Amino acid sequence: MASESPLDSNTSAEPVSSEELNAWRRGFTPQAEIWNGRMAMAGLIIGISVLLLLRLGMPADCRAWLN
Repeated sequence: MASESPLDSNTSAEPVSSEELNAWRRGFTPQAEIWNGRMAMAGLIIGISVLLLLRLGMPADCRAWLN
């Protein structure tokens, strides 16, 4: 008993080139979502790195000023 999902009969997947996925396009497009994810991950990594550098890299007397 092979079951087909409703998407199988209505859509066809077409391969997309990497240049197309990396293109800068305006609006709600798959390209915009890819870039949004990339920028979110970069921001998260930078934010965590700054927090770690500030907390681990400063002497105890400087930490007292921040708290």
